[in-house]
Amino acid sequence: MAESHKILGIIPARGGSKRVPGKNKKKLAGKELIRYVIEASLHSELLSEIIVTSDDEDILDIATRYEQVRAIRRPENISGDKAPAVTYVHHALSLLSDKYDYTVIIQPSSPFTTGEDIDNTIRLLLESDGDSSASVMQLDHAIHPVKLKTMEGDLLLPYLEEENGRMAAHELPELFVRNCSVYVSSMKIIEEGRIIGDKCMGYVMPRERSIDINDPIDFEFAEYLAKKLND
Repeated sequence: MAESHKILGIIPARGGSKRVPGKNKKKLAGKELIRYVIEASLHSELLSEIIVTSDDEDILDIATRYEQVRAIRRPENISGDKAPAVTYVHHALSLLSDKYDYTVIIQPSSPFTTGEDIDNTIRLLLESDGDSSASVMQLDHAIHPVKLKTMEGDLLLPYLEEENGRMAAHELPELFVRNCSVYVSSMKIIEEGRIIGDKCMGYVMPRERSIDINDPIDFEFAEYLAKKLND
């Protein structure tokens, strides 16, 4: 059962962002983005401890306002956009005295993740023989790989395969993509220097909670959704 496992929740929130400057501390519907996932994590029933790892003073200050959250200053050399996720996981683990069975990365760029989403992704791994799990969303049929085209001049040509008349959603196989919200890893996988193992389980989140903020238009759409949810 989950109660017998030590599970570390890690919220990575570096200060830099090329496309949305100061993204993780930018206010979404009046509340800093980082607060959404901190509060979702606090609603999880399975996380043993929650940490925020950041190189940004403002973000660290926000994290310290939550009694049950520990703020960890991340070194500059592992705070760039090209630093692998496992590096900040290893850094955090090196500063903690407890030993954990699993780590859970909860991304602040996914503000509509719930505590239930976090727990369901964890539980999926605990109840399987997998080595990792990740939240996913179903791919919209409009961007299904079967529909992808290339062009020669003005002529549309199939990129991967012929559609063969398969234009409606029910005519295409269901496909899923990681939605960049929650990643759960066994310690064995982390020790191997990976976040996702060879046997990764997928927890399906609905599209309305699967928004991943990467650019200004994502932020604007998230603000629209947040205000609609609060109405």
